[in-house]
Amino acid sequence: MAAAADSWESSVRRRRVDGRKTQSKCADSSEQDAANSAEDPQEETAPQSLRTGTHWLTRIVLLRSVAFIYFVAFSVAYNQNKQLIGERGLMPCKSYLNSVKRYVGGRIGMAAFAYTPSVLWLLDWSDMDGNLDGIALVGMALSAFVLVTGMANVVVMVTLWVLYHSLVSVGQLWYSFGWESQLLETGFLAIFLCPVWTLSQVPRRCPPSLICIWTFRWLIVRIMLGAGLIKIRGDKCWRDLTCMDYHYETQPVPNPMSYYMHRSPWWFHRLETLSNHLVELIFPLFTFLGRRMCMFNGATQILFQVVLIVSGNLSFLNWLTIVPSLACFDDASLAFLFYSRGGAKKTVLEIQNEDSAGRTAKPTKGMLMRRAVNISLGLLIGCLSVPVVMNLLSSKQVMNTSFDPLRIVNTYGAFGSITKERTEVIFQGTLSQDPKDPQALWEEYQFLCKPGDLHRRPCLISPYHYRLDWLMWFATYEQSEWVIHIAGRLLSNDSAVLSLLDHNPFQGRETPRWVRGEHFLYKFSQPGSASAAQGKWWLRKRIGAYFPPVDLEGLRGYFKSRSWPHPHIAGSGREEK
Repeated sequence: MAAAADSWESSVRRRRVDGRKTQSKCADSSEQDAANSAEDPQEETAPQSLRTGTHWLTRIVLLRSVAFIYFVAFSVAYNQNKQLIGERGLMPCKSYLNSVKRYVGGRIGMAAFAYTPSVLWLLDWSDMDGNLDGIALVGMALSAFVLVTGMANVVVMVTLWVLYHSLVSVGQLWYSFGWESQLLETGFLAIFLCPVWTLSQVPRRCPPSLICIWTFRWLIVRIMLGAGLIKIRGDKCWRDLTCMDYHYETQPVPNPMSYYMHRSPWWFHRLETLSNHLVELIFPLFTFLGRRMCMFNGATQILFQVVLIVSGNLSFLNWLTIVPSLACFDDASLAFLFYSRGGAKKTVLEIQNEDSAGRTAKPTKGMLMRRAVNISLGLLIGCLSVPVVMNLLSSKQVMNTSFDPLRIVNTYGAFGSITKERTEVIFQGTLSQDPKDPQALWEEYQFLCKPGDLHRRPCLISPYHYRLDWLMWFATYEQSEWVIHIAGRLLSNDSAVLSLLDHNPFQGRETPRWVRGEHFLYKFSQPGSASAAQGKWWLRKRIGAYFPPVDLEGLRGYFKSRSWPHPHIAGSGREEK
């Protein structure tokens, strides 16, 4: 019994000794780890990389990108709206609103707002120019704030959307192109990225909705498929791969690079056309094939739009198309755009670590309501997409069409047909009493960007946009009565219209007695040729008269029949005798 007790006691002593040795080893090990940490402080402070699957940084990039496009669009509006749709514009929006008012029964009510959604209905029409400037300036200020700070809320984004919608709704012909609806749809989706009131780059209680991210992805898919399908179904040159032989020379407003791209080898143009079909018809489907393939499509679409930006002045269309492509990327893939120790990136990393540790805050009532709103958004976009998808599948596909009055979900497309020759309308004026006099000196007006002077280098303006220059390209292929309106304004040296031009040959002189429109065929000169050596970017050949010589008195009945103010009354021309 004593022996057993001695044996047990001896065993206890050995365990105590072993325990003290183990504690000593652990202490030594901790001291060694501390020493190692002290020797290599970078190991402790090395930044962690973001994990995939979240879209906090994606939201910041999307909001800033949308704000940039809004800023450009409102800048264009501020500089050009008065001349185009203002009190003395070529198509006054006040006249348009009055015609809508008569159409809906003579009163401003829900029918008027439904037909033409615009805050202008609520403003004082006695100073329409001031109203248009005010809308543009507020839009520029709000979009600049979002662009600089990366912060936005529902109030800010709704205001931007409503203001731009108000301009598009009354912009008539000048705002009739697909990128206007595309900006409105993109801006509408951006509203749901934001918290209602909070202004923060990373609002913790308003995580980016995956549904909202997918609405952007669905938008880029529809844009590209619409553009690709309208080409395949449209001009034969898209199917035989020859369209790019003509595109650079005949696009609405070429830039300097267009001049050189046009002279690329034939095989390069074939490769361009084939690549266009791949990017627009095949790669968008990669969006639905997982993260890596979705990112591949996003990167391809951005690269494609950059190429289009470099090779032509297509307004802010290509810049705008980059925006939904950004939704193909998550925080991990966009982290390189942010400072490693910046506030947004650091906050997102903290959120990810909290989620991994299971310390995610319990959803509040507001967050649950937000989820319901996001689900409603998905259902709304799904329902409104039905006619759009049916249009894509139809052999009678139409492009750049809205199926709802608010332009929330639209169908898109571009260059369904390619013009093979470039023609231009050139305005000319003369001081001669007799326009038929062979000795009459006809002097040319020059637009800001569209081809005219053979020696002037093609301009580079994208993403800015000259609306009159753009519409003049369409006027060369169809009779447009507003061209005669311009002629009447030029006859009185009207300052509003002249501010949209680059050169007035009668500046500081007597107003022209006659103005005419001449129709010319334009071609790029050959690099290295004698014409190019003389500084000519263009060569031209006269086709004929676009409209004959006109004078103010001869236009009186024409203006009156269209309820246009006669230039003698509205302008600053010679006094009527």
